[in-house]
Amino acid sequence: MAVLIVITGVFFLLYLILIIYYRFAFTSVPEFQIPDSKSSIPNSSSTKISVIIPARNEQHNIDYCLQSIMAQSYPQELFEVIVVDDHSQDDTAVIVKKYATQNVKLIYLKDHVTSQLNSYKKKAIEIAIAEASGILIVTTDADCLLPKRWLETIATFYEEKKPAFIAAPVTIDCGLRFIEIFQALDFMTLQGVTAAVVHKKQMTMCNGANMAYERNAFYAAGGFAGIDNIASGDDMLLMHKIYKLYPDRVMFLYSKDAIVKTMPVHTIKEFFQQRIRWASKADKYDDKRILPVLLLVYIFNCLLLTLPIIAIFNNEGLSTANCHLSTFEIWLLLLTLKTAAELFCLFSVATFFAKRSMLWFFPLMQPFHIVYTVIAGWLGKFGKYQWKERSVN
Repeated sequence: MAVLIVITGVFFLLYLILIIYYRFAFTSVPEFQIPDSKSSIPNSSSTKISVIIPARNEQHNIDYCLQSIMAQSYPQELFEVIVVDDHSQDDTAVIVKKYATQNVKLIYLKDHVTSQLNSYKKKAIEIAIAEASGILIVTTDADCLLPKRWLETIATFYEEKKPAFIAAPVTIDCGLRFIEIFQALDFMTLQGVTAAVVHKKQMTMCNGANMAYERNAFYAAGGFAGIDNIASGDDMLLMHKIYKLYPDRVMFLYSKDAIVKTMPVHTIKEFFQQRIRWASKADKYDDKRILPVLLLVYIFNCLLLTLPIIAIFNNEGLSTANCHLSTFEIWLLLLTLKTAAELFCLFSVATFFAKRSMLWFFPLMQPFHIVYTVIAGWLGKFGKYQWKERSVN
């Protein structure tokens, strides 16, 4: 028992160092702002953008998404929208057709795919890029709402910084249900890590709901070749391919004007399916620097899950000359310290996303976060999951 406690303590110290690093890395990301004067004169950007939206059974979301894109401050003659309908069985395509006169193009994936695939989304994006006219590809999801200056900010950032790949911020627009608050906090944590590691060029993370890349960079990296058999990973795995070619041209867009809102899943089952899908990519990254970090986080959470269970049968703990702590007391101490460290890291992230009030829920979510990390991590490697009503390995 003492050995297990010591091992857990060592992993906690390593985890603490990691969390502190993320905190200071995030706060070092420079904020990007379009000069106020630019909003009062005609937009001076000239970059042609192609916005690509893969959509499957999104009749309840796609209209709102397209409305937010049509309301962009960026000149409409400088961007096009390509929606790829992925075998929808609802009115997704019917809704998209209403925007045909507003430079919104609809592509039916069924017209291009005749055999079963493991990654329909990658194929949809690949087909859309082949028909795109923009030099900059911007991707988002059908359940997202885009802020008014979204494309304007991306275009200005691209023209000033010349990145080959842009990772941009995403937030979950949650309600008051437990599962929605939980995933919003968890997702905000991931976004903070994303900004930190992309800025520091330590490893690469991103989210397909808000990212951009040069069309030429996509083809220079071979597109999705080599990763097209992996169901997920149209975002991070592609980013890794582009990063290998242009390590100094992969950047994070730290701008409140670029924050995209996405919808939460509404059930615990849907949440686990989503997180298992994300975890399934862990051993597919070309950039292996991320694997020790993932392993550290996973083992530490496994140890934190194990300690209270063992304490039921053996609560001996550790003793020194001056004090004695039971196994359960040590677990509570580690849990408290872990929560405090993560709150220290998250405060700046929550400030950026204007979600500081949500941090009050964070301590309550901590035990559930440990359990979910262990389960999702395991099933991401050895299990299956459902994605868009399809069973995926």
